[in-house]
Amino acid sequence: MSRTPSRKPAKPKAAAPQARAGLADGNVRAVDRAIALLGAFRDEDGPLGLAELSRRVGLNMTTALRLLQTLEAQGFVQRLPSGGYLLGATLLLLGERFRRSLRLDNHVIPALERLRAETDESAVFFVRDGDQRRCLYRLDSPQLVRAYAPVGEVFPLGHGAHGRALIALEDGAGPPALPVVTRAERHPDLAAIAAPVLDAAGGVAGSIGVSVPLYRFTPEMEALCRRLTMREALQVTRELGGDPRRLGTDMAAD
Repeated sequence: MSRTPSRKPAKPKAAAPQARAGLADGNVRAVDRAIALLGAFRDEDGPLGLAELSRRVGLNMTTALRLLQTLEAQGFVQRLPSGGYLLGATLLLLGERFRRSLRLDNHVIPALERLRAETDESAVFFVRDGDQRRCLYRLDSPQLVRAYAPVGEVFPLGHGAHGRALIALEDGAGPPALPVVTRAERHPDLAAIAAPVLDAAGGVAGSIGVSVPLYRFTPEMEALCRRLTMREALQVTRELGGDPRRLGTDMAAD
């Protein structure tokens, strides 16, 4: 008696590449929308209702509700008995984790490397030390004639580009004119450009900038150093959790 060979169960067909791509796009879109909902809360807000959150981020209420339920399950938002939403405790936990893991050199050194590479001049980061300023990080120019100040050396606060940048936000008179540019102020043969870097607490974490021998400080070099110094001040400020808008430049919105 002949037996009919048993057939192996058919393997499920793999999803088509287009379907997989569509699923991935949908997941990314959901993450973007969830982040937008978290960003919709403002400092002055109390509990926000579903309708207001939906309006602020441009979502229909069904989609917003589904995302808020997911965020609530993970502690990113809290839903009150009245129906309003507040930011959740998970964000505080993540903020503390960010603060504890923050190392200044992880953000400042790459910025100084970019400044030195793009200007061929010495890139420096100063911090405030009482009524003085102290050189915390420095990458020297590869050129034979260069500005020089040893790491750890202190100079008066309020004098020189970095000394002025460190206190530029103190008078409260609105956004300062940044970056600070000085010529022959600390040394008769040097020019310097510096801008403050802000931290998450709103304080001045330090000042970043470039030092250039005066004979190389042409208008073209000054323009280049101005742009790059502000770019790096804003970038490090963002990385430290600071508010770049306080530096009062159009580049803060980039």
